Amino acid sequence: MERGNQTETSNFVLLGFTDDPDLQSLLFGLLLAMYLVTVLGNLLIILAVTSDSHLHTPMYFFLSNLSLADIGFTSTTIPKALRNIHTHSKGITFAGCVSQICFFFVFGCQDNFLLTVMAYDRFVAICHPLHYVAIMNPQVCLLMALGSWLVSILGALPETLTILRLSFCTNIEIPHFFCDLTEVLKLTCSEKLISHIVVYSVAIVLGVFPLTGILFSYSQIFSSILRIASDRGKYNAFSTCGSHLLVVSLFYGTGLGVYLSSLATLPSRISLMASVMYTMVTPMLNPFIYSLRNRDIKVALGRVLSKMVPLSERVDSCLS
Repeated sequence: MERGNQTETSNFVLLGFTDDPDLQSLLFGLLLAMYLVTVLGNLLIILAVTSDSHLHTPMYFFLSNLSLADIGFTSTTIPKALRNIHTHSKGITFAGCVSQICFFFVFGCQDNFLLTVMAYDRFVAICHPLHYVAIMNPQVCLLMALGSWLVSILGALPETLTILRLSFCTNIEIPHFFCDLTEVLKLTCSEKLISHIVVYSVAIVLGVFPLTGILFSYSQIFSSILRIASDRGKYNAFSTCGSHLLVVSLFYGTGLGVYLSSLATLPSRISLMASVMYTMVTPMLNPFIYSLRNRDIKVALGRVLSKMVPLSERVDSCLS
């Protein structure tokens, strides 16, 4: 391979999941189904929250933002993977690769910060219930959401600029279904030390601080729950944060698996499967976790679906 003088002329090759032609159709159908379930499930959560006045509370406001971030997170990677499988092409341009890295980091960080804000919301609701309305007022919630988006975008800039300053060889093969930053850095022809320092420093700062906030919030929550005298009171208090705790466990558990596999230089196939859990399975499960464990969401979803059915019947009658 020749060293490229202009990074913009570099062509990347996404090796994807498999070269077996017999598995391509099955893989395409599986990815498409997962993507549709993820998008439709999260869209239903957003519609339910926005259409039901009973859900206009801080917890559901942040949940709708989380659903929006999950849609963006999966849309950054899966459509390109589907297109490559359908067209039997594995190529991606340098600009496309940089765009994937940028948006992947933005939406991933947004998930991270929103989970932290939601943990803080549960902390205030359980530990300071009398001051909840004053602390979590609409202006504060809006500032938290906007701040999360702003920090996520600013945090993606060093990662993106790091890639832009590197030189790559032509026809580079990435053993992944999307432009994973750690895999791309392995293939650069430039000096890697500074790039690794920048990338991992930003990732640690934007990952460790939110996780620390979540752990602190839940330590206070559990401490408050244990002080409740009745078992029924403990159950009610814990049930308000059970869904969020499950989502946090999935998000950080799979994300940590990807991070550790990259540090341990495990085989690319193991890192690939860990990334599937992180980028596809977790966003797909989030709507089910919140809807199945939350009565208010189930009622609101029922209302949304009941409105959609008569609408579809009217459309069919007009067409006929």
